[in-house]
Amino acid sequence: MKKNYILIIILIIIAFQAKAQIFEVSFDSSIMNGDFSGNVLLYLSKEKKSPKDIFVGLELTPVYRVVVKDLKAGDPVVFNDNSVSYPVELSNIERGEYYVQAVFDLNLGDANIGSSSGNLYSEPIQINLTKDFDTVFKISADKVIQPITFNDTEFLKELSVKSYLLSQFHNKDIFVKAAVSLPKEYFDQPNKEYPVIFSIFGFGANYKLHSGHSTFLEQLGEQPTIVVYLDGNCPEGHSTYANSDVNGPWGDALVNEFIPRLKQKYRTNGAFLLYGHSSGGWTSLWLQINYPKTFAGAWASSPDQVDFRNYQNKDIYKTSNMFYDEKGNLLADITIAGRFPVISAKDLYRTEHVIYRGSQLHSFDAVFGGFDANGNRIRLINILNGEINKEALPLWKRYDLSIILRDNWNNLKEDLDSKIRISIGTSDNFHLHHAVKLLDQEMKTLGANMEFQYYAGDHFTLFTQEYKKEGSSFLLETYKNWLNEKQ
Repeated sequence: MKKNYILIIILIIIAFQAKAQIFEVSFDSSIMNGDFSGNVLLYLSKEKKSPKDIFVGLELTPVYRVVVKDLKAGDPVVFNDNSVSYPVELSNIERGEYYVQAVFDLNLGDANIGSSSGNLYSEPIQINLTKDFDTVFKISADKVIQPITFNDTEFLKELSVKSYLLSQFHNKDIFVKAAVSLPKEYFDQPNKEYPVIFSIFGFGANYKLHSGHSTFLEQLGEQPTIVVYLDGNCPEGHSTYANSDVNGPWGDALVNEFIPRLKQKYRTNGAFLLYGHSSGGWTSLWLQINYPKTFAGAWASSPDQVDFRNYQNKDIYKTSNMFYDEKGNLLADITIAGRFPVISAKDLYRTEHVIYRGSQLHSFDAVFGGFDANGNRIRLINILNGEINKEALPLWKRYDLSIILRDNWNNLKEDLDSKIRISIGTSDNFHLHHAVKLLDQEMKTLGANMEFQYYAGDHFTLFTQEYKKEGSSFLLETYKNWLNEKQ
């Protein structure tokens, strides 16, 4: 009887898979010589005409992944219900019309898979998914994503420095790149030197596209500045310019390789200041705290979690699950006005499990996490159920800014007092204001001269003229302090 029962189950499974929705994806021989090994992704969207270009985390859409080895041009990759999937298997997604695109990920250095230069992709096509599972949709990738070009001007230059440290770590050539914005009088006054503000973009930005717009950083009072735009892009997402077990020594590469080349090429006066928003805000704090003698001050705007006792609104040291609260309710990773849930942690993690690199939570895992004795990645959560991986916590503690400052303040005080400003909205969409308040309390307990300011608004709406003016004034004061120390 038991054998018959098992046989029936197997037959049902086989019958179901026989009727599973199928896509066959291939790449054209005209766009790549040789075989392909790696991850192939299939994106579907009812609304977005180019589904591969979703902003992972802010947009949710059905996405599927298959890993292949030595795939030849023209041979199909089969997507069916065995594919790694979000939100459900292909046969179970809502029926209707979809735009569909496929991407073959060569992982050549950029972060976002859908826009990574060198990746093979198909033009979007529109299909009608019905209950007729006998229909097989065939898709051919015949395009290659081209690198984003940098528009060099008289006053906006690209600086690319090959990093020996990162190249040795990754066993291939790695470059630290940035855009350098020069003062308008730079070429008219050939003997004048300038302070430098490093403006660090948040997750998803690209210095080739977004440099030159932070005009409020171009002056410190009456003093013109050189502004260096950094984006932190790396295959896993945003490097945050931290030395990482996964990403490599980005902090050391910036400080010990990029900055010396910057000083050699442009007329800097030795004053280096930091500004950043979101992941760029966290970066500015990390660099100031870890290289306090290199940087004269840091303004961190809405930084990523500065105290892991509130990471995505959960205390990772005490909680057991990142998907659900104690009552079994889904936790929200993204909100409106810091209160109204938009995207759950479960949906965000599961989407990133399919889009396996270059997304926000995986970016945190790459910076803060590491590898086990067998070389496997140690991630913060179990993707199947949201449970915290306790083995990850000792690794993450190394990057908990609150712990670093609390445990080392006596040694850091002389170099950091009056050099850090943190500003944030009181309704941050990603719960980041809660972590800032925790750090604020700890620094007040220590008597640290560290500036904390809270503004009405969320992660995206707090950039008023007042906000920028007060942050710029702080950087001006730190610059004046640097000048006084040099006299």
